[in-house]
Formats: sequence, structure tokens, C-alpha cells
Amino acid sequence: MKRFPLAHATHPQWRMAAALVVAQLRAQMSLPGHAATPPLGLLYITDHYAAHARDILGYLSDELPEIRDWAGTVGVGICATGVEYFDEPAMAVMACDLSPQQYRVFSGVAPLPARGLPDTGFQAHTALIHADGQTADLPELVAEMASRTATGYLFGGLSSSRGASVQFAQSDRDTASSLKPLDGVFAGGMSGVAFASGVQLVSRVTQGARPIGAQHVVTQVDGNVVLALDGQPALGVLLEEAGIDLNRTQEAMARLRSTLVGLSAPGGQDDARLMARRQFGDAVEVRHIIGLDPARRGVAIADRPPTGTRLAFCERHVDAARADLVRICTEIREELEPQGVSVGVGGSLGPDEEDSAAQVSREIVGAVYVSCSGRGGPHFGGDSAELQVVRRALGDVPLIGFFAGGEIARHHLYGYTGVLTVFTAAA
Repeated sequence: MKRFPLAHATHPQWRMAAALVVAQLRAQMSLPGHAATPPLGLLYITDHYAAHARDILGYLSDELPEIRDWAGTVGVGICATGVEYFDEPAMAVMACDLSPQQYRVFSGVAPLPARGLPDTGFQAHTALIHADGQTADLPELVAEMASRTATGYLFGGLSSSRGASVQFAQSDRDTASSLKPLDGVFAGGMSGVAFASGVQLVSRVTQGARPIGAQHVVTQVDGNVVLALDGQPALGVLLEEAGIDLNRTQEAMARLRSTLVGLSAPGGQDDARLMARRQFGDAVEVRHIIGLDPARRGVAIADRPPTGTRLAFCERHVDAARADLVRICTEIREELEPQGVSVGVGGSLGPDEEDSAAQVSREIVGAVYVSCSGRGGPHFGGDSAELQVVRRALGDVPLIGFFAGGEIARHHLYGYTGVLTVFTAAA
């Protein structure tokens, strides 16, 4: 497996941006060590181009005939190696050096077969998922899709757009015209790429929130209203830990708007080390507080947690997000190079560690990063700051991604997280 060619561009006219992307890809495909005829293209566009999605895919397909299959979606922002595009028209393409036997593009009209079916000719190991956040019963659909893979591991996110929400899913294996809605462009449901066991992936979830108090157990709940935590009224626990005085209305409302909840399943294992550092592990799903129930001393949240769920009140925090992003990049580096130098969770990379990152970059042939649309450079302190953290930690590897309305990892839907997945060359 060779290095994945990557291209990205911004321009008010989509044709100019697409032409720049094609020129960059052609140049990279001619370089030693880069894939010359990669068959799979990942395409992400900002919502400025959403109305032209069909034309963009048609143009790229015509200009890059060696790319036989396409997958991707739209975001309010997209990203590439070390750079983010927010509030501007932009597109990015990464061409993946995989054999046709190693992957399958799927969508609602060309679904991924269920596991165990005979004569399918393909068994999914993992899958990159793009989904429409307005799809009914989406959590259940994500879990069902995970069951169609051998590992149960998905990675990806929900399309995000201030206008049309589109997905790309086009494959030359689909010969019937009925399997090509709008020539590979459609809205709603779920699509993506499934990968066979021979495709080597390493994936991690990074959190963007930190706990402000202890982790509690939900002991009484009515639908989405948490009534009791550890046997105490949930509202009282919230007010105490968040330092909220309801008699000071304006301050109380501002603090409530900035307070979230981190949920983890009953019976799961806590990562005591991370909690001691006021960080969440990837078992925690962050949700909004959507209201209070003063009469019952309850807290309404954007989920329906069962009794026994562990809950911690939390807040978005720049330093915590940065430290956790460095942590997952370090874990990926250590998994690829177990004898390499270890970097602390909150540490920074020095010159020697940057050299180590460069060594790892020779093993990584491509990466996909899906981050929350509420993160990005502005949250991390400057333009493209989040992607610069990834670049500095992993090295100058080909990376593509988008800023999502919700992130997917394993069979879970997350918020305020980043999901980083790297493709590695076979040992």
C-alpha cells in the first residue's frame, strides 16, 4: 500500500477549485512512493458547494477515471493535512490505494450485506460512515450497521450544512441505473465505505469536554428527565457542582448553557487515570442539558439514559481538548511504533519527538479526521489550530476530513469529539 494522494482547494467557483484538486492529484500520483492508480476517492465539500454536488462528482469522475468509486459528504467545514476550511467554499479529495477486494461503497439503495450471508463475496471488518442527522432512529441504525461488521467498529460522522445535506456514494460495481440516485449524490439515510480485514486501521476518539465534578449513578429517571443521582435530587447536584444560583437569573442561564452531561453505560469500566486528570475516555458520550424540572428537582438532557447510567456534569474546555487530542495521537504513534518515545497526555512535542513523528509518518499512508462542528481552530485558539496539533503529533501524513453534526465511533454517536483514524501500510 502506497501513500494516498491528497488535494484540497478553495475558490468562489467550484470548477476552479475542482481543477486545482485534479492538478494536485495528478502531480502526486506521479511521485515515487505515492499511489499511481488509486481506485477509491474520499470527497468532502463545504456547504457553499452543496448545490453543485452532482456537478462536482461528475467532473471529478470524468477527470480522474482511475478512481472508480467515491464516498463522502458535506460539512460546514472540511479539513486536510494541517488546514481547516470554515465559512468558505472548499473541497478536498484523498485517493486511497486499496484493491477492489478490500472495500465496498454502500448506501441505502446499495446496502452493505448483513454478516454471515453466503455468497456475498465480501466480509466487512470496519466501516467509514456518513449519515444524515435528520434520519429517524439514527442511533439504532448506527448500532445495526456496526453489527454488519466483524469488529463492530464504525468511524465517521453526521453531515453538517446550513443548506442542503448531501452524501456521495458511487461505485462502478453498481451497474443498474436504479442503484445510482442522482449519479452518486443523495440526501438522507446513511452511506460510506466498508473495509475488509486486510486493511490496517488504527482509530481513536478524543473528547472536547472535561468533568466539573464527580461521576454519579442515575438512580431515578423518567424518559429524558434525570430525577436522582446517587439517590439525591439531580437538580441539587447540578446546582452545587456547577456553582449555579437560580436567584441570579442571567448568570445562572449563562452557566447552564455552558454545562453538559457526560454519560457512560451501566456496568462499564471507568478510566480512573483519565478521570483523575479531569478527562473523559471514549466510553463517555456528551449530551446537552435541555431544561430543568424544578417541581421534581430533575434535569432534562438530550438522551434517555436507563437507570444505572453513570453521569458526570461537564464543560467544554480548550486545554482539556488539546491535551486529549495529543493523547490519542500519542497512543496511535505508540501502537504503530511500540518502542518509540512516549509523550505525556498534557505534554508538548520537542524536536526529538517531532523526528519520531516523522518516522511514524512513513508508516501511515493516509488518515481521516472527523471533528465536531463546534470544535475547529476557533475553539483551539486560532485558524487551523486543531489540525496543526494533529500534524505536529503524527507528522506530515495525508489527512482528510470534515466537521460534523455528530461523530460516530464504534456503535456510538458522540458530540464535541474528534475521531481520528489512520491507514497503515502492511508490515
